[in-house]
Amino acid sequence: MKIAIIGTGSVGQTFAVALTTLGHQVIIGTRNVEEKLSVSAKDGFGNPSFSEWYASNKAVKLGTFAEAAVFGDIIVNATQGSHSLNALQLAGSEHIKGKIVIDIANPLDFSKGMPPSLIPELSNTHSLGEEIQNKFPESFVVKTLNTMWNGLMVNPNLIAGGDHTVFICGNNEETKTTVKFLLHEFGWRETAILDLGDISASRGMEAILPIWLRIWTTTQNGAFNFKIVN
Repeated sequence: MKIAIIGTGSVGQTFAVALTTLGHQVIIGTRNVEEKLSVSAKDGFGNPSFSEWYASNKAVKLGTFAEAAVFGDIIVNATQGSHSLNALQLAGSEHIKGKIVIDIANPLDFSKGMPPSLIPELSNTHSLGEEIQNKFPESFVVKTLNTMWNGLMVNPNLIAGGDHTVFICGNNEETKTTVKFLLHEFGWRETAILDLGDISASRGMEAILPIWLRIWTTTQNGAFNFKIVN
């Protein structure tokens, strides 16, 4: 499949590598290509600069948000949640129309430092997933993989033999089935995928992040996940 990733941070990079390894054609989108390629500093976690990463991953294409959206049959929103709507608007509603948008972002508010809270207008009675669906009504938004570290997103077998839970929600059953196929490719077993229903379930999925961040801060280890036990 042709897959566009909107967002060039560590999450987008992780997805790009995993998807190309699986044989998909991948483009990663940014606001300004020349500016992004000029970045030579390591990120806040000490990871290689984007230009260094890109030079090491020749199978990944690079383009503007709009160029990426035109290319992709499926679009992955891997931006910071506070910037997601703007990035997708720059990608162009006409380029997103009729396509699956896999939303893995979270509406985190860093204005008061760490740990962040959820953006008030995108929490409790609303969510980022719903807002993306509202802004792009002719697309098919599927929320998933937002409740864990990016390393686990694309390789669940890193812990507990893959025996933990990934949530998914969206308004269209057919498009959720397509996204579940990708989850299976990453290694998620069928019994680990918990479908929470329509896109309004994003409210609960995004609300997991405050406790996730507290656990990460306490343990200093992102390689953990939640498991639903009946």
